[in-house]
Amino acid sequence: MSDPADPTDPAVRVDTTSQVPPYEQIRAQLAALIVSGRLVEGDRLPTVRQLAADLVLAPGTVARAYRELEAAELIRTRRGAGTRVATPPFRPGNLDPTQLTTLARDFTSAARALGAAPEAILDAVREALGPEPDPVTRPAPDEPLFQPGTSSSGSSTE
Repeated sequence: MSDPADPTDPAVRVDTTSQVPPYEQIRAQLAALIVSGRLVEGDRLPTVRQLAADLVLAPGTVARAYRELEAAELIRTRRGAGTRVATPPFRPGNLDPTQLTTLARDFTSAARALGAAPEAILDAVREALGPEPDPVTRPAPDEPLFQPGTSSSGSSTE
């Protein structure tokens, strides 16, 4: 799954000294790669046996991570077609608070697996959020963020 010579290639790493179980490290890192768009719909993941061999882990460890990713609808496995990134389960306007909690857990698990301290994790989240938008320009709660046929700046694209 990873080519050390290519810094843009997604890589899954397991820290055997971490208190986070290996299956959770794998699940969190793959979920983060999928949610961030580094792995996109249709991308093929390595087989359970291949990833287990690459990470020097038992196949059951990788299988558990894959099962949890399937349960979260992030990947799909089909006999003969392998394991691929699924269509994103996001449904606009239908945010499930547990989805947000799962995303936060995925990120924090992956960050902890990298050895990040809690304050560094919070700093990264704050930076990713960026500045608060001007309250005057926020759409009403029932108003869509983007109107069909307009760009995010509000100018027409037609």
